[in-house]
Amino acid sequence: MTLESPDENKKISLELGPFQGITDVYFRNCFQETFTGIDRFYTPFFSGIHTANSKNLKTEEIDPECNNIKVLTPQILSNEADEIIRFATQCHLMGYEEINLNMGCPYPQVARKKRGAGLLPFAEHTEQMLNKLTNQLPLSFSIKCRLGYYNKTEIDYLIPLFNSIPLSSLIVHARLGKQMYTGRPDHDKYSEIESLIQSKKVYNGDIFAPEDITILLSKFDGTHTWMLGRGLLADPFLASDIKGMTVSLSSEEKKDIVFHFIQNLYLKRRKARRDNPALIGRMKELWSYLHLSFSESETAWRLIRKSKNFEEYESAVHRIFDEMQWVGHGYQGSLTTAVET
Repeated sequence: MTLESPDENKKISLELGPFQGITDVYFRNCFQETFTGIDRFYTPFFSGIHTANSKNLKTEEIDPECNNIKVLTPQILSNEADEIIRFATQCHLMGYEEINLNMGCPYPQVARKKRGAGLLPFAEHTEQMLNKLTNQLPLSFSIKCRLGYYNKTEIDYLIPLFNSIPLSSLIVHARLGKQMYTGRPDHDKYSEIESLIQSKKVYNGDIFAPEDITILLSKFDGTHTWMLGRGLLADPFLASDIKGMTVSLSSEEKKDIVFHFIQNLYLKRRKARRDNPALIGRMKELWSYLHLSFSESETAWRLIRKSKNFEEYESAVHRIFDEMQWVGHGYQGSLTTAVET
């Protein structure tokens, strides 16, 4: 049965958050070919859109002909209105209906440049940027942010700014930027700001099992859209499990489907990159999450991590799928457990 939000009987919507180096065009296409449950995908962020016809957008990563995706939203990492306008204009010409501004990336090399979550403490700069965007964008505009970078009061100053423009949605990762991905999301703060946000609200943060959504639905009655991240990378069935679409599949059947997915992704990347050995690193980035859903997770990760070439990587993958069980829901730090990993 599909989960529904309790008050308005609306079916919940699930989105997949972008991960640099992981959720690229090949991942998205392979995922949609294999799994169900995700209603919207986002590209990993673009930056350096310095011209009206930026070469940074001459890539299959954003080419509509290469993205066999039902709903895809391009994302930009920027703190300059002019750059966002250039990005929006080019995306509009490609046929996209929305762009997303990344104000949530917590990594220090981004934040120290006042970009991503590093922009959150600077309300005055943000206001000037958003004011300049007013009536200048040819498509819908959404923002992904955190509660703040240093403290959770930062979002209190930003919400009136966000409400002053016609956002299609505000995605809030209920952590601070300085937390990275440690600690628990601050549900109390999200609950406090939920009713203040005038656009559609999207919650993000530590959704690792269907039970987590049930708990969140009981806490946040004004939120009907949920962004998945690490939980889905660890278990690509998470979205369909939440929506009750995979209850009839056995663990062996799920393992076979995951094997097909991971092999398909690997072969597409090899073909696209002309057997560049660097793509093994890309596969390892995904496996840094995926290994958690296998019965001998540490052994699985050691096998993948040690592989240095295609032959060793392929051998490691076959050993994992031949010798280990698919457990699923790899992140055990869900809302239903006492300790977060």
